[in-house]
Amino acid sequence: MTEFWRRYRRNRGAVLGLVVMIAVVVLAASAPLVFPASPWKLAGRPFLQPLDPVFMLGTDMLGRDIAAGIAHGARVSLLVGLATALASTLIGILIGGTAGYAGGRVDDALMRFTELFQTIPPFILAIVLVVIFSPSIYSVIVAITAISWPPVARLVRGEFLTLRSREFVQASIVIGQGHARIMISQILPNAMPPIIVYASLMVASAILLESALSFLGLGDPQLMSWGFMIGASRNVIRIAWWMSVFPGLAIFLTVLALNLVGEGLTDALNPRLARDVRR
Repeated sequence: MTEFWRRYRRNRGAVLGLVVMIAVVVLAASAPLVFPASPWKLAGRPFLQPLDPVFMLGTDMLGRDIAAGIAHGARVSLLVGLATALASTLIGILIGGTAGYAGGRVDDALMRFTELFQTIPPFILAIVLVVIFSPSIYSVIVAITAISWPPVARLVRGEFLTLRSREFVQASIVIGQGHARIMISQILPNAMPPIIVYASLMVASAILLESALSFLGLGDPQLMSWGFMIGASRNVIRIAWWMSVFPGLAIFLTVLALNLVGEGLTDALNPRLARDVRR
């Protein structure tokens, strides 16, 4: 861990991204304490501008606190991002790892199944799935997971194809280890660095997709989200710019921070590859 952190902190942008992400996590965790009332509650006069003594980020057209909405919206964005990244990674490891290790007809069948999900435009597929299951936090997670796991499966397959012919894998086969044990204990740990990096980037993509779905009115109607706040304010952006600017900044900073963290993880987990890419 000491060597990992030493390589990670060489990238100043990655350190800055980590600081921003910690701030977002703290904001999400402290939202019920700092803003105990519901973010849907009408808290003051409509269209109060930022830097108001009570409402630092102003209020919306119904008098709801913008700061409370951003704080509670951070919880939704992080929940969707982390849950989607975890589910997509697990599915991708299961399908991609099996395809890469088994090869042959198993590989062909699983890759054709993976391509089936990639033939449909991802965002269109997400919209269709959310509409079918009705908008909720669970349907959003399922929809984003359904369009996020195929790239993970292809990445994992490539790693397993490369690693299955290595000497340590052949030695495990010779001493009689089972295929499942070889995949889990020998190949998967060596394939994890690129998977971890890609998973961090998937969190950012999931946050953007959730915001887009909420902007279109397909988010959970019971939960405040950044995308919903931007969508609800698009008709009054000329007279109340802060209603869309502050949630948009929250999305921008969070996604940028996650991409910087992903770059730092690349430097820390695979420094040789990072140097080759920069060249």
